[in-house]
Amino acid sequence: MNKVILMGRLTRDPEVRYSNGADGNQMAIARYTLAVDRRGKTQEGQQNADFIRCVCFGKTGEFTEKYFHQGTKIVVEGRIQTGSYTDKNGNQVYTTEVVVENQEFAESKSSSNANAQAQPQAQNNQSAPQPVGDGFMTIPEGVEDEGLPFNFS
Repeated sequence: MNKVILMGRLTRDPEVRYSNGADGNQMAIARYTLAVDRRGKTQEGQQNADFIRCVCFGKTGEFTEKYFHQGTKIVVEGRIQTGSYTDKNGNQVYTTEVVVENQEFAESKSSSNANAQAQPQAQNNQSAPQPVGDGFMTIPEGVEDEGLPFNFS
């Protein structure tokens, strides 16, 4: 059985593209990264998090485009999918992502708005990633491609 359930916050606004489906109709393909807290903290007292790439299709992708944004706390249910490709340098790159089958909000709109307002203030105070709301961290631009030990491109 391949089933995963995650709860976390979007690290940035979803990227949504449209592709022609098999029936000729446009189909939404939404991608986002979910910051999911780990249990326990580092020796410095910081919260550990995993950054998990997610993709959803069709109506789920359209819903994502319309309602989800950076900092939104959600619960996703889906399956893990792996793949690989050869990059422009001839290196084999392995990918892992969650194909979302169901998703829903994990907090009220007022809580989400309060966290979104707190986030810009934290970013202006320091350049290092800061906890948002209940401890999730915002990833600065470019970190996903360069600073993480894996690549989902």
